[in-house]
Amino acid sequence: MKDIYLHTSGKGNISGNIPLLAVAKGRANTTPLAINHTGLFPSVTVSFNLAPSVSLSDATLSIGQMQKRLGTPSTMQGFFAGTLLAYQQSLGTEPVLILTALLAVYIVLGILYESLVHPVTIISTLPSASVGAMLALMLFKQDLNIISIIGIVLLIGIVKKNAIMMIDFALQAERQEGKKPLDSIFEACMLRFRPILMTTMAALLGALPLALGTGTGYELRRPLGITIVGGLILSQLLTLYTTPVVYLAFDRLRLRMTGKQHDTVPALRSPANTVD
Repeated sequence: MKDIYLHTSGKGNISGNIPLLAVAKGRANTTPLAINHTGLFPSVTVSFNLAPSVSLSDATLSIGQMQKRLGTPSTMQGFFAGTLLAYQQSLGTEPVLILTALLAVYIVLGILYESLVHPVTIISTLPSASVGAMLALMLFKQDLNIISIIGIVLLIGIVKKNAIMMIDFALQAERQEGKKPLDSIFEACMLRFRPILMTTMAALLGALPLALGTGTGYELRRPLGITIVGGLILSQLLTLYTTPVVYLAFDRLRLRMTGKQHDTVPALRSPANTVD
């Protein structure tokens, strides 16, 4: 090192050589043969396994709290890789997936019913299914993982059929038979109650083996079954009451925006039938 010089250039034309020993010292020590890098920075990878009954979300929270307790300097940065990174990325894209599914449902129903309002009535049944799925997961102490989120996405297609059965019949009676919205939705609720109950029970009983089954891989199937069963139960109890109310509310809003009234205008008598 004493024979190594660093060439420096100063202000103007002043330049010179500085020995390396003036800015560095040498000593004997042990050092790793290879240093891992992430980009341009040296890095160390710490791996871990999950303890029994501990989820990835709990592990992520515990690691973040431990990092705060250690008081690591600002020059040291940590991030997740591997399975935890894939888990965070999948959760980050799930809201976009759900919004895209809702947009596709709205476009298809809008084309089907030739309306901008009634698809919203059908989509209004979905929050109750999501709440039911979350309550069921909390009741059985299950985590909101990727499998349970897939179950919530499946509920979008299963639950909206209740509102579709009622609204499709109500619109047909209103447009072809000239009935008022209140009479048409009431008749739809009365005549479509049995098909709605039959299809819901068929889907619910089909998901029960997933929720209650045991055996190899049951921990992967159980959140899916619990999500479907919980969402169907709560949505079935609520949508039978909320869908007619939302249908009438949006119908009044549509008529108010178009300047029409609910009550039919009485027909004027012809001059030939009037008596002076």
